[in-house]
Amino acid sequence: MKRAMATLFAASTILCGSVVTVLAQQPQTPDAQYMAEVLSAAPRAVARDAAVVRLEKDGTWRTLRKGRNGFTCLVLGTDRMCNDANSMEFVRALAKHAPPPDKVGISYMLAGDTGASNTDPFAKGKTATNHWIVTGPHIMVFGPPSKALNYTRAKDPDPNKPYMMWVGTPYEHAMIPLGPPK
Repeated sequence: MKRAMATLFAASTILCGSVVTVLAQQPQTPDAQYMAEVLSAAPRAVARDAAVVRLEKDGTWRTLRKGRNGFTCLVLGTDRMCNDANSMEFVRALAKHAPPPDKVGISYMLAGDTGASNTDPFAKGKTATNHWIVTGPHIMVFGPPSKALNYTRAKDPDPNKPYMMWVGTPYEHAMIPLGPPK
């Protein structure tokens, strides 16, 4: 999910375009508050030395703090995450509809998420058929080895137990809940 940002991913017009539209309609959170919010996505030991980037209204990424541990914390849409470099490559590939890297990556989302389709990586909102799921605090494991974990591949899994998201797509990854949804 993680990039330093400008070099690790160029915002796609699909993902970032809709995020930019939302940003343009909302008042911007002050940088200090934004940093506190995004850093809450990772354990303190990771957050302490992570880079922090912010998507600007024009679709560019601004680095608020350089990192020293290979993790980057950010908000995509409404979800806070801290991603290692491999996860940032994964997120960039997803945004561009490009093949994801063949690397293991870890992403922390200790604040949980606001929901996503469990079957369609490009869904923009909940529908009657896209198996919307909200997961509480969790980590994500990206890359081919995540499939070897043998977690449920159900379209409507219990979000309190590990499961695979976006099964059968190139973006399939493991979701490992650490607590119940809020």
